Amino acid sequence: MKIIAGNSNRPLSEAISAYLQTPLTKASIRRFADMEVFVEILENVRGEDVFVIQSTSYPANDNLMELLVTMDALRRGSARRITAVLPYYGYARQDRKTGPRTPISAKLVANLITQAGADRVLTLDLHAGQIQGFFDIPLDNLFAAPVFAKDIQERRDGSDLVIVSPDVGGVVRARAIAKRLEADLAIIDKRRERAGVSEVMNIIGDVAGRKCILVDDIVDSAGTLCNAAVALMEKGAKSVSAYATHGVLSGGAVARVAASPIEELVTTDSILATEAVRVSHNIRQITIASLIGEAMQRISDERSVSSLFD
Repeated sequence: MKIIAGNSNRPLSEAISAYLQTPLTKASIRRFADMEVFVEILENVRGEDVFVIQSTSYPANDNLMELLVTMDALRRGSARRITAVLPYYGYARQDRKTGPRTPISAKLVANLITQAGADRVLTLDLHAGQIQGFFDIPLDNLFAAPVFAKDIQERRDGSDLVIVSPDVGGVVRARAIAKRLEADLAIIDKRRERAGVSEVMNIIGDVAGRKCILVDDIVDSAGTLCNAAVALMEKGAKSVSAYATHGVLSGGAVARVAASPIEELVTTDSILATEAVRVSHNIRQITIASLIGEAMQRISDERSVSSLFD
């Protein structure tokens, strides 16, 4: 096995490397003066099983190009198999046509990754499950639910817990954690008036006097989570915390979370934390290095990945 780290999230790549006790393959990923990406693999990869770790997070286009160019370099270097490891799959929210003359960019990115030379893809908590069907190569979609459930069990009193989905689309994800914790489930019905703006309409389930934990896959502007937290407190919730797999946290999201009733927002390190996130008093990151590292080892050994979640 060879592991190559892109520049999007070097600390996560190093943590995965440490878990697997496999040093990162030496590679030079740099920019020309006009910001054109250039990649040079500095070790022999002929006949090797190579994993390229790269989240396509901010700056999404630069990190995506790094991934594509790196895989092209590996393919031309005669690597036996190339696995694109995307802890965060960017463009996943563009998984369908939302109106006339709009793209399905998640499918376009899937085509680009395949054509660049990927033989398989490993990712974490895809925004929409149907994106797996956009690829004509094998794809393993890992789930952060076991990591979140373990953290909740270790840090929070299990009595009066209720897991809350901030929208109808996230019910399956919230139910999976509620089942692991043997907790109740509540759902927030919201109506989105326009992109990036959400309005809470109704809460399905009993939250009065309960400790509510919101569960989502992506937190970007944090508007949905903060509005949901306000609605839950207005319905009599004792406290509100939140768990989100991918902490995009763009713009004023960190300040929004700090000013909200959310006691703590927990994200994974699928996206490199900004300085604002690192110094925030109510945002915490937990690592998914062992989860991704174990999945990579199983892929390399041709063992079951789905049994990770049994």
